[in-house]
Parts: sequence; structure tokens; C-alpha cells
Amino acid sequence: MTIVFSAGRIIANQHEVVVRLDGVARVSLQATADDITLLGNGANVITAMGSGVNWSFRLDSEQQLEELADVLGIAIQ
Repeated sequence: MTIVFSAGRIIANQHEVVVRLDGVARVSLQATADDITLLGNGANVITAMGSGVNWSFRLDSEQQLEELADVLGIAIQ
């Protein structure tokens, strides 16, 4: 599944998340689903921590966060 947001796009499946940020640098962030935490209640933040991975960013809407939660099969905290 692909989710487009203001800073780029998220490509996700049951096992991993890849974030591709727009811009000249073409930054890509990758993490396994086990390393992902989704923070809701208006924050709409994806956090990846573990196995040498440590990054986070904010999505545009709660709907995008819910779509990602459905694909990954994890709950929003």
C-alpha cells in the first residue's frame, strides 16, 4: 500500500515500512513493522525505534495514520 503525504510517500506492507521523502536528497527511511509505534490523539506520529533504527515524523491526518495501522496490523496508541 502507498500513502501519499505532504513530505513524500509511505510504502507499507505487513512486514515493513519504507518512507520516501521528497526533495533533492531523496531520503528513504526503512523499518520493520515490529519497530514501529503509531501515536494518535492528534499527534499523528510514526516512530521507529530498535535494531539500529531511530526516526519519527508527523503525518498530515489521522486518516493516514489509521490506514497505516490497518496495513501493519498494529494499534494506534
